[in-house]
Amino acid sequence: MSIRPDPTFHATAKLAMEAPVETYAYTLMLSPDFSQPDALAVVNVDRTSKDYGKVVHTVVMPNKGDEFHHFGWNACSSALYPLAGHAFLARRFLIIPGLRSSRIYVIDTEGGPTAAKIHKIIEPEEVFRKTGYSRPHTIHCGPEGVYVSTLGGGGPDGTDGPPGVFIMDCETFEVIGRWEIDRGPQEKHYDFWWNLPRDYMVSSEWGLPPQFENGIVPEDLLANKYGHRLHFWDLRARKHVQTIDLGANHQMALEVRPAHDPVKEYGFLGVVVDTTNLEGSIWTWWREGGKFHAKKTATIPPEPAEKDELPPLLQGFGAVPPLVTDIDLSLDDRFLYVSCWGTGEMRQYDVSDPLNPTLAGSVHTGGIVRKADHPSGKAYAGGPQMVEISRDGQRVYWTNSLYSTWDAQFYPAGVPGAMVKADVGANGGLTLDKDFWVEFPQGYRTHQIRLEGGDCSTESFCYPSV
Repeated sequence: MSIRPDPTFHATAKLAMEAPVETYAYTLMLSPDFSQPDALAVVNVDRTSKDYGKVVHTVVMPNKGDEFHHFGWNACSSALYPLAGHAFLARRFLIIPGLRSSRIYVIDTEGGPTAAKIHKIIEPEEVFRKTGYSRPHTIHCGPEGVYVSTLGGGGPDGTDGPPGVFIMDCETFEVIGRWEIDRGPQEKHYDFWWNLPRDYMVSSEWGLPPQFENGIVPEDLLANKYGHRLHFWDLRARKHVQTIDLGANHQMALEVRPAHDPVKEYGFLGVVVDTTNLEGSIWTWWREGGKFHAKKTATIPPEPAEKDELPPLLQGFGAVPPLVTDIDLSLDDRFLYVSCWGTGEMRQYDVSDPLNPTLAGSVHTGGIVRKADHPSGKAYAGGPQMVEISRDGQRVYWTNSLYSTWDAQFYPAGVPGAMVKADVGANGGLTLDKDFWVEFPQGYRTHQIRLEGGDCSTESFCYPSV
């Protein structure tokens, strides 16, 4: 514990944008065939360094088969929350859950990113015993603890009861217990986030473990059995207050991105696919008159393709769906980045008017049919997947793997690990950095990215920007 607030904590999003730029990124590496332990890679992102774009440190785990997916910090700017914050915590530990194993690793970064090492391992039995949940997924550093969403309930296949959220102590990392007091009709889970001063949380839905662990289940998709609802919660009462059904055809409601300035009571959601036309979509949700509302505000069409260009899963459709698998919002709440994993496109929308997004930039890397090379000349397999934005909004990083079994269905030729970067123009627009191409160890794929000192999908701010 420090004697003053961590200098990487910021009261407002505007102050965070003025912080020093990142020099390192943390990137998860997973072994899709479980032949190697998963690992954490530290990547140098300092353009002035001779090691720019290189892996300069790795933390290799002692177990195999974890399937790393998402991760986050023990503490962030939410610790400055005036009602229940712990302002003298430090952004020191990374919490990495194994989505397949339900094991959780705590990584200590004291001494800097290149000194990162394992601090603690929480075995799955502790998670099961104290929460009844499994398949931990999203990590958010709350004012008083670490919040962890899960994709599975109890039992071997994770269907014994619904998944939910549990809390870990942010100093000892003990699993405390379930967060929900009253979950209402919520039965599936995926992402979650909040507006702390407004005292609400929003969560989304993917599917239950039998619907994703062995790959997408085409019959379930065509029958609209994946998640298609948004859930809203009273954060302090830990109570479900409202559900919005987007329509059963809007399958797999994934990332939720609230506006960073807590004065603004709106946010965005990415939907993977519309089963009636293969479109991907962006939705805007907002609160007005004491109720939450949601509206589809942008659509991304599929791209026509010949049957022999497509993997078996898609050959009956004659087109490539965009597959919106991640979105991220810049700290000034101006630009929303949308990963189209199927078509190989990274889209940038100006969302200054949140109900009327306008396309401001686009670049291509990979894609099922397009197979766009990186400007370095390197072949980029897969498509843009997990996206992360620098605090100042000038750099956008992304990787290329979705989930081991889904990779195999959509990209059967393989998805070797890749991480790239684009620079953002002063008024929007994206330009791929030809000098930034990260080589990862053979046999590994890459998923979520975290930036040194915080990033746009980490931080929760408690005070209005002025």
